[in-house]
Amino acid sequence: MAYVIGTAGHVDHGKSSLVLAMTGIDPDRLAEEKAREMTIDLGFAWLTLPGGTPVGVVDVPGHSDFIENMLAGVGGIDLALLVIAADEGVMPQTREHLAILDLLQVSSSVIVLTKIDLVDDPDWLDMVRIEATDLVQGTVLRDAPVVAVSSATGEGISTLLALIETLLQGRPARPEGGRPRLPVDRVFTMSGFGTIVTGTLTGGSFAVGQEAELLPAGRRVRIRGLQNHRQPVEHLPAGSRAAINLSGVNVEDIRRGDVVALPGMLSGTTLVDVYFRHLPDAERPLLHNTEVKFFSGAAESLAYIRLLGDHELVPGAEGWLQLRLSEPVTLDRGDRYILRYPSPPRTFGGGYVLDPHPPHRWRRFRPEVIERLETLSVGTSRERLIAALNSQIVVPSAEVAGLAGLPESEAASALAELLHTGEAREVGTGLFISSARHEQLRLLAERELAGFHEASPLRPGMPREEFRQRLALDGRVYGPLIGLLEEDGTLVDDGRSVRLSGFSVTFTPRQQQAVDDLKRRFDADPINTPSYRDSAALAGQEVLDLLIQRGDFVRVSDDVLFAAAGYAQMVERVRWYLDENGSITVAQARDLFNSSRKYVLALLEHLDAVGVTRRLEDKRVPGR
Repeated sequence: MAYVIGTAGHVDHGKSSLVLAMTGIDPDRLAEEKAREMTIDLGFAWLTLPGGTPVGVVDVPGHSDFIENMLAGVGGIDLALLVIAADEGVMPQTREHLAILDLLQVSSSVIVLTKIDLVDDPDWLDMVRIEATDLVQGTVLRDAPVVAVSSATGEGISTLLALIETLLQGRPARPEGGRPRLPVDRVFTMSGFGTIVTGTLTGGSFAVGQEAELLPAGRRVRIRGLQNHRQPVEHLPAGSRAAINLSGVNVEDIRRGDVVALPGMLSGTTLVDVYFRHLPDAERPLLHNTEVKFFSGAAESLAYIRLLGDHELVPGAEGWLQLRLSEPVTLDRGDRYILRYPSPPRTFGGGYVLDPHPPHRWRRFRPEVIERLETLSVGTSRERLIAALNSQIVVPSAEVAGLAGLPESEAASALAELLHTGEAREVGTGLFISSARHEQLRLLAERELAGFHEASPLRPGMPREEFRQRLALDGRVYGPLIGLLEEDGTLVDDGRSVRLSGFSVTFTPRQQQAVDDLKRRFDADPINTPSYRDSAALAGQEVLDLLIQRGDFVRVSDDVLFAAAGYAQMVERVRWYLDENGSITVAQARDLFNSSRKYVLALLEHLDAVGVTRRLEDKRVPGR
């Protein structure tokens, strides 16, 4: 099993000297670092512990000017060495590095008191030990053991190495079947090889020859070679410090913070939902829309804070944020992050990613948004999936896992359970809706249609497009969702309008009397009927139009209409006449019905239009 440990602590407290004493490798690789005798950028080394465990070592800068370089290296470590010089004790960057380790939840740690060869007074050393122990109380390092060493004489180094091995062997194995990725903390070129990137591999394993993706750009690359501790290997397990020789990309196309991953598993984002913890010693409350620096893995970006549930967050408080990043960063659910003020530079808080790809820029102070974030933070797979489904009206199958922040297999299993229990339904093909969203949609549809029916009692239903707009539904999901509401008996869609399933037009007594009078007049002479204008005057325009729309009357021209039963009889008589004679003229139709040209011409032209007849010169023949 592969492990990575990292240093943390104030400048000139002996971090690099400690790494040299442990490994025999000087982690300061830059000429400026050697000239200034101060670590500026990340340094790397490795060793084999007494029991045979291989370990990579990341040495980070301690100076306040280089805290952000420190953040690029501390994210993927298994164990931290919080280094405190015994001759100086706790200093400002000791506290800031401790806060960072606490925010990143690096729980396996050792407090290392260095430079004990410079301390002659045992009481002083005991005082520094007590100060260090008190410092870490209330943090994730509260149970960290303390070891005193001298890098110059070697005193305590063997004890430290044995303790490191014991702590590492007690850690659970890193997952091998997840989503492997390597945040790039260094990129360079090597003669004869080309582009090399280094970083700590998490989430799974890499093998030589695999196709990979460089994110967030989405550039396809191939793993040409792998090294671990400068030794070529064919396969790298999760947790390894790695150097990867990539083909298909140039050095200038890569920068620190990019991620090497398997194709299609991750993607960049500029909007991210997070849980946030404000440090108790932060200098001021955190306000909405504050510009900050965001750090996660080896990446950094300017970001703007969106406070979702609070007007402000005072020091020591916790809350839910949505971060708007100025450039894409590749993140996954659960990733730890740090926030710093740009000027003056200061770490003030951090937390973990809840949703790296939220579907919306959330409105503030919405209870359903806060509930969703709370569920994502602590919920089971099932609860997280319900929260994801509740966040949108419908969710396509391809987006279910990502929206819930779950692996594909885990999301599929949770979705199957929800479908089985009725807490979710499939709408159409590959679209899913939660039972809560279904109920919200049903209530909204009922309210809108009931209001329409009350305002327009003589209209058979709301036009389909108006109904879609009232429900604010995308045209792509409108049909499947209306089908769902028809299936559960909420409404009826006749293709032109939508009505509540229990709705039917009911006339007032006065209107019903007018309708009855009108029908009697049409029944008295089904052929020579009252005109449209006269009928509207008798029954009312709105009532007559409703009678025509629902099929009680058939309007064959602007001014001619027949009762439905009389119209059906006339059509049958025309068809009989055509069967007997092969054709019919206007004059013959006039004689057939003992009517005027006004009525039979309107009827025949209508029958031409609907295909019962077809005009051929001055006569009609059977239509299509």
